[in-house]
Amino acid sequence: MEVPTGGLLVGRAARSVARRVAWAMVAAALLFATPRGAAAIGTDSALPRADLLSRALAVFHRLEAAGRVHNRALTVIDYSLPSSQRRLWVIDPQRIAVLFYEFVSHGRGSTSDEDPDRAVRFGNEPESHRSSLGTFLTGDTYSGQHGHSLELVGLEPGVNDRAEERRIVMHPADYVSASFRAQSGGRVGRSFGCPALDPAVAPAIIDRIQNGSVVYVAGLAGDQRE
Repeated sequence: MEVPTGGLLVGRAARSVARRVAWAMVAAALLFATPRGAAAIGTDSALPRADLLSRALAVFHRLEAAGRVHNRALTVIDYSLPSSQRRLWVIDPQRIAVLFYEFVSHGRGSTSDEDPDRAVRFGNEPESHRSSLGTFLTGDTYSGQHGHSLELVGLEPGVNDRAEERRIVMHPADYVSASFRAQSGGRVGRSFGCPALDPAVAPAIIDRIQNGSVVYVAGLAGDQRE
């Protein structure tokens, strides 16, 4: 029921309007404050670019409405950025607040030896060593050859639905660490397609997003996909 408070009706409809207005203000601010195609610069609370964040939130809310979200966290990976930039965000979608903002690897099949810093090819085929784009749900954690790791379930047929078969998981890797980046000129090493993380932050991120949260992965519009 709506309850009169100070002459105003405060209920479900009013709260819904308030949320829409608040998000519209955030989105407008991002569109003007954040350069297109780049993350905001200079703080750990930087958000993904506005168009990417909008798409990721829309996917999150669709899955939530379908009853498929069991952990209300949203991870966004922007492979349009080079690996020398932080390009993974874990976001609280209700508050649009950044929980983690970190480096993440791409697959060695997604790039070339001439320019290993940028991912330009994406795929779903076994042994391709390519990163996959699209929407995933997180599964269980387990202890594997890389340590504390997280299963990923691809939701898009032909795009990422072979992730489990390919053993595409989130795991820690020394080639994403600060010491590796210092020696490589800033870039992150390449995986076999997994979104690998700095071991210093991987356990905290994995434990926060495990068991039914949304992971949304994007690249440049013109990137090659197989």
